[in-house]
Amino acid sequence: MMSPRLARLAPHLLILPAAILLFAFIVLPYATIVVMSFRTPGQGTPYGEGFTLLNYIRFLSDTFYLQQTFNTLAIGFVTTVLCLLLGFPVAWQLARGGTRFRGLAYGVVLSPLLVGIVIRSYGWTILLGNNGIINRSLLSLGIVDRPVGLMYNSLGIVIALVHVFLPFMILPIMSAIQGIDPSLEAAARSLGAQRATAFRRIVLPLAMPGIQAGCILVFVLSLSAYVTPSLIGGSKVKTMAVATVDALVDTFQWPFGSALALSLAVTGGLIVIVFTFATRMKWKAN
Repeated sequence: MMSPRLARLAPHLLILPAAILLFAFIVLPYATIVVMSFRTPGQGTPYGEGFTLLNYIRFLSDTFYLQQTFNTLAIGFVTTVLCLLLGFPVAWQLARGGTRFRGLAYGVVLSPLLVGIVIRSYGWTILLGNNGIINRSLLSLGIVDRPVGLMYNSLGIVIALVHVFLPFMILPIMSAIQGIDPSLEAAARSLGAQRATAFRRIVLPLAMPGIQAGCILVFVLSLSAYVTPSLIGGSKVKTMAVATVDALVDTFQWPFGSALALSLAVTGGLIVIVFTFATRMKWKAN
């Protein structure tokens, strides 16, 4: 028979493997990055002796990196909004539509996740390039008289990111809508509410947890995206993820690269916290 002391420890022992994994693969790497961001630059080595705040001072005082941070946040915001506008109708159809073509629709939604990110990004270079399919079609139809700039700018990056991250918006919203009882809408309609009013006052607030989860996922993934911005943006558009990799790999500035990574993580985290708090207050107000 289990002793009382062991019985009290049993729940903690059950979560011990998960705690070890979290510490080994999340806490410890982040702690290493935090420490690295305060190290001094090295001469021919990843870092020097001692600690300093100069890495963060350099980031905050350099308009180049501040502009990159702004560009990254703008790309993440636009990508999130477009994914929400495009993903909500698809999620609604998957949740409330007929079952005849639901399996096919699921396959279409999940298809971007079945192809590697590098292949998807290269595919968009074929579509968006000056000699790509889109520009050649526009030229042949006489819509434009010269190629439209869809590559090596923020527009091309946003288009590719929306394609990559749209499933991460659709799936949470679809799950939330599936949990809404259709009889609630029917009751509102029977009491005289218009379809738009019933959607705004009933469906939208109840679907807000899925919207919140989808927006957070897409925004965070867009901020940290590296392959797509580096391939679509080239050397003309630099995001913070690309700048961080350049500092870590190309110039071998591990302390400064760690400071860039943490600065972006903190900025994105603060925005997510504000968004979560604001949407939660909106739910309570309704």
